[in-house]
Amino acid sequence: MTENSSTAGETGLPASIEAAWGLRDRPVKGPKPGLSLDRIVAAAVSVAASEGLSAVSMGRVAKELGASTMSLYRYVSAKEELYVLMQEAAMGAPSPLPAIEEGAGWREALSQWAWAQRRVFHRNLWALRIPIAGPPASPHSIAWWEQGLQALEDSGLNEGDKISVILFVGGFVRNEALLMSDLAAAVEAKGLSPQEVMAQWERTVTRLVDPVRHPALSRLMASEVMGEPDEADYEFVFGLERVLDGIEALIRKGAPS
Repeated sequence: MTENSSTAGETGLPASIEAAWGLRDRPVKGPKPGLSLDRIVAAAVSVAASEGLSAVSMGRVAKELGASTMSLYRYVSAKEELYVLMQEAAMGAPSPLPAIEEGAGWREALSQWAWAQRRVFHRNLWALRIPIAGPPASPHSIAWWEQGLQALEDSGLNEGDKISVILFVGGFVRNEALLMSDLAAAVEAKGLSPQEVMAQWERTVTRLVDPVRHPALSRLMASEVMGEPDEADYEFVFGLERVLDGIEALIRKGAPS
C-alpha cells in the first residue's frame, strides 16, 4: 500500500474499504512501528464505546495509539471513512439463522434477523449515532442485507418489494434501539430507577391534562395502565409482530386468488 493508498480504486470505494473486501493488501507498517488499520479501528471503537461517538476524532484516536494524527491518514482518509470501518467491526458478520437452515418460513426467518440486529445494536449503542451516508457497501453490511433477502426467499414478494421490506424492518429495529438508548440515558441522568422516572412522569402528566382538551390522554391516565409492569422487551415484541403482520398482509394481497 503506497502513500496515496487512501484514494478510491476501480470500485469507487476508499482504499480502506477495498481492503476490508480483500481487494487490496492491508498496510503492514507505517511511520510508527505496529500501527495498522485494524489497530486504528479498534482504538476508535474503544473510544466510542467508553466516551460516545462524538469523542471520536482522528486526533483523539491518534492519541489513544500514541501516534501522530497525520500518520493515521496513511490508512484512512477521513473520519467518515473511519466511521464505516468502526460500524463494520461492531456489526460483524451475521450468524446463520436457524429458521433459514430449517426452512421455517419467511416470517420466523425475518423475525430472527431483526432480533439479531437488535442484539448487535444494544451491544454497540454508539453505532446508532453514525450518520447514514448511503446504501451499504462494506462486507458485513452487505452480508446482513444478503441474509435479510434470503429470509424472504419463500415470501413470493418481487425483488423490489423485498428490498423495501428489508429497509422497513431494519428501520424499525434501528429506531427502537435508538429510542430505548435515549430513554435509558435520560433515566441514568436523573439518577433514578426506570420505575421512579415513570411514576414521576405520571404524576406530572396527571396534573397537567385537562379532560376537555385531552380526553384520550385523560382516559389513558385514569386506566393506570402506564403503571403496570411490562414483560421484557414488550414494546419491541409488539412492534415487530405488527410490522410482520403488515408484511404478511402485503404478501397475501399479491398472492393469486
